[in-house]
Amino acid sequence: FQDLRLAPPLVAGARAMRVVAVAGRYLDPGEAGAEYVEHLRRADLSVGTYSLRAGATDLQSPHAEDEVYVVTIGRGQFSSGGQTVEVGPGSVIFVPAHQPHFFHDVANDLAALVFFGPAYGSRDSGGAVEDESSKG
Repeated sequence: FQDLRLAPPLVAGARAMRVVAVAGRYLDPGEAGAEYVEHLRRADLSVGTYSLRAGATDLQSPHAEDEVYVVTIGRGQFSSGGQTVEVGPGSVIFVPAHQPHFFHDVANDLAALVFFGPAYGSRDSGGAVEDESSKG
């Protein structure tokens, strides 16, 4: 069994294409029921997978970056900005920075690709982000 959280690091400053084969795959979040694993980080973009177990509570807080979710597996609901929508494979959701949002009523284990622009956490840390790859 290969640990899908591990991938070769992206060399700082690299300009070559990179295939992130594990992106969007459901990764068991353990007892927490929810886990975000970052796969790629550049100054202006980060990409990861958010996995939620069926019935789990999504406790995330608003982020300082814009983000896009692309649901790859599972079904549930998503609420943000006073709206609630059904989500499933192929659903694409944009959430502006600082807007509260969360998944709920997750009926089947759910995984979503998450794209942050700029990179996740970069606005919270004064904008200093190194080009790197994280655990996934």
